[in-house]
Amino acid sequence: MKEIDAVILANGDYPSAPLPLQVLEKAPYVVCCDGGANEYIAKGHLPNAIIGDGDSLSEENRTKYAPLIHHNPDQETNDQTKAVQFLLAQGKKHIAIVGATGKREDHTIGNISLLMEYMRMGMDVRSYTDYGVFIPCKDTVTFGCRKGQQVSIFNFTARGMKSKGLAYPIYDFTSWWQGTLNRCTDTSFTIEAEGEYLVYLNY
Repeated sequence: MKEIDAVILANGDYPSAPLPLQVLEKAPYVVCCDGGANEYIAKGHLPNAIIGDGDSLSEENRTKYAPLIHHNPDQETNDQTKAVQFLLAQGKKHIAIVGATGKREDHTIGNISLLMEYMRMGMDVRSYTDYGVFIPCKDTVTFGCRKGQQVSIFNFTARGMKSKGLAYPIYDFTSWWQGTLNRCTDTSFTIEAEGEYLVYLNY
């Protein structure tokens, strides 16, 4: 990923692992998704913007930080996507997302699957959890890794899938479970494909 333009703090579990915390700490610009601002502020930080419909932001923070709030009542999408759209409008396209998993599992699945939509919007985006990073991809991509690092691949529209540098051969998966629990055999691996897929690298 190129240098990060901004970090989105979603309203899932607040990050606790070193890497997502470091990503958040070094962020040049932080957008909190609605209630995600509550804990961020409680830890002594001040976001650059708070995005959402305001339903999970505390009354105290809603009043105190009113100038930072960009109210978006759209119920056809979620706050993470509203934050992405907000940043895209500013020309910020290299985005890291933290705090997008945990709590409600349906929100977790939704937040992860939406990464593909953001890639289609022209965004360079990653979602860092406490255990690994999700990377939306298209066509042939080479990744740096550690030998023995665990990898999972979730197919969306890709065809002709092949790999170099992974322990187990890949193919045109038709179910998400089929591409899970692979392993790097070198310090890089390549996925050859035409179309879209999602890669998960375990820390």
